[in-house]
Amino acid sequence: MIPGKYRSVSGRAANNVNCGLHLVIQTSPLPEKNKVEFKLNKDTSSFPGRLLQHDLERNYSSRQGDHINLVSSSLSSFPILQRSSEEKILYSDRLSLERQKLTVCPIINGEDHLRLLNFQHNFITRIQNISNLQKLISLDLYDNQIEEISGLSTLRCLRVLLLGKNRIKKISNLENLKSLDVLDLHGNQITKIENINHLCELRVLNLARNFLSHVDNLNGLDSLTELNLRHNQITFVRDVDNLPCLQHLFLSFNNISSFDSVSCLADSSSLSDITFDGNPIAQESWYKHTVLQNMMQLRQLDMKRITEEERRMASVLAKKEEEKKRESHKQSLLKEKKRLTINNVARQWDLQQQRVANIATNEDRKDSDSPQDPCQIDGSTLSAFPEETGPLDSGLNNALQGLSVVDTYLVEVDGDTLSLYGSGALESLDRNWSVQTAGMITTVSFTFIEFDEIVQVLPKLKIKFPNSLHLKFKETNLVMLQQFNALAQLRRIDQLTIDPQGNPVVNFTLWKYYVLFRLSHFSMQKINGTEVTQNDMIMAERLFGILAHVASSELPQYRLISILGDARKKQFRYLLESKGKKPGIINEENNDSKRLVGENTNRATLNYTTRDFYNEKLEEIKEKKKFCKTYIEDLVKEATEINMKNEALQKLWPQMFIELVRDAVIEIRNKNSYMKLCLQQITDQK
Repeated sequence: MIPGKYRSVSGRAANNVNCGLHLVIQTSPLPEKNKVEFKLNKDTSSFPGRLLQHDLERNYSSRQGDHINLVSSSLSSFPILQRSSEEKILYSDRLSLERQKLTVCPIINGEDHLRLLNFQHNFITRIQNISNLQKLISLDLYDNQIEEISGLSTLRCLRVLLLGKNRIKKISNLENLKSLDVLDLHGNQITKIENINHLCELRVLNLARNFLSHVDNLNGLDSLTELNLRHNQITFVRDVDNLPCLQHLFLSFNNISSFDSVSCLADSSSLSDITFDGNPIAQESWYKHTVLQNMMQLRQLDMKRITEEERRMASVLAKKEEEKKRESHKQSLLKEKKRLTINNVARQWDLQQQRVANIATNEDRKDSDSPQDPCQIDGSTLSAFPEETGPLDSGLNNALQGLSVVDTYLVEVDGDTLSLYGSGALESLDRNWSVQTAGMITTVSFTFIEFDEIVQVLPKLKIKFPNSLHLKFKETNLVMLQQFNALAQLRRIDQLTIDPQGNPVVNFTLWKYYVLFRLSHFSMQKINGTEVTQNDMIMAERLFGILAHVASSELPQYRLISILGDARKKQFRYLLESKGKKPGIINEENNDSKRLVGENTNRATLNYTTRDFYNEKLEEIKEKKKFCKTYIEDLVKEATEINMKNEALQKLWPQMFIELVRDAVIEIRNKNSYMKLCLQQITDQK
């Protein structure tokens, strides 16, 4: 034997036969040793670092067909193969019928010892007449017109099956080919990977240029080392991590757009070579470092060797990406927590409004003769404002049930905006806010909080956040104009936003003008996002100026002083004192100041008392009335007793006077004895 001289399965050079299986025929030129030796090399070292003929389009150089005769038979519609004795001796183990324009497989008799059979480049539509070739190892039917895999059940020794570039639509009828090592089905019309789980010895599977949309159902292929899936329509990959020996995976020119759709690849410990070129994912900036970070065992990516510098850069970028993901996840959790909390606060608010409405309804039924106006000035009732209510979905209900009591309110600082949801959030104003944070807040938003509760914390708001210029109210039960009076105690307001939802007062046509009039000392710039003009200020003064004048003139002086603050009290006393002076004494400048002070004082009489404060005042007044009544009753009782005693004295006095005179006369009748008695009393006293 002459080592180094090899022939391929059909006379081709050995270096053209690469499918993970080397089929090597070593022949001897000596006549006495005219035999053929087959070597099935399954050593994985036969895979060099290059593409292993994935499309398996081979160009056969041998022309054995020149020495073969196909004879027609009258007894059968199939041609019968006949070979010369020399041909049988020279190529006893293989047969090539390449490019013979065959439409059917011929009958092959007396060739039971065949191991290599080649039908490339014909027009065969069905696999048949080869069931007697039970020693066949390699069957090549590349470039024919076969539509179904069949006629192979008896070929239990078959190791290589090449069916590329046919018309096969389904993988089937491979149940008995358990020794199959190479299966080439590229260039067909297959849409699904199926019926191959029993091929535990299969090492090379080529499904390139088919119609696959996804990859799965690969369990059981424990020996598979190379999988070619190029030029399909694949969008996601599964089960590849269950292939313990897979080394080469080719996914070029598919529709893979995200790493999540091929995430199972990260769990494959054996994969060393993979391609994604021609996919949308390969166009992404994060593509390379994401793949390398998740598949540290890779040696080649897109047919290029991976360097240590690329791995290092991928690791750095992946860490940054992971930090971004963690931050994004954290923000998502916070956002979801915020959403759930706000939903919970809204639910509590709806329940509260329903309870208030039910109480008001019951009171109306009890006292139908004296119905109350929903917008009466004391604010003791709520307006009949319809609110959107509806059942929450089960998922949201479950999430809300999981919230703690703390989640019944929310305090959020976003840039220069402080948002308060729920009445419990008002307690946050008692916190020790940093000077920097407090000074940064310019907008304060109130949602799902009763306005009367907000009024009680306005003094704290003025102190804690001195730069707050914009107030927002949503679902706060602003139902009457009088409530805007409470905002006058703030330091400054440039903008005011009243959301129509949950604030019926915006249904009043003149509410904006009243706000401008009552809070004119703030010189507001915007109301509900609309610029305030000079004409608006003039109209506000015309509409409500007389109201302030009437309110201040009708109130008694003591009542007016009790309403005003200390600074306003001094201004008011100044006005009262100036009324007594002659007109010529006060100069024109003082007249202007007096008018200004008088105008502010008039507005100050338009104040607002919350329902709770009003109720407290009522209780205080009741206590005072009770005390006064008791005190007066005691005085009357004491005076009555004194009068009765006086009347009794008047009746007894004449007789008492007579007795006093008589006793005195009797006592001084003996002058000397009386004098001694007096001297004795004086001596005893000393």
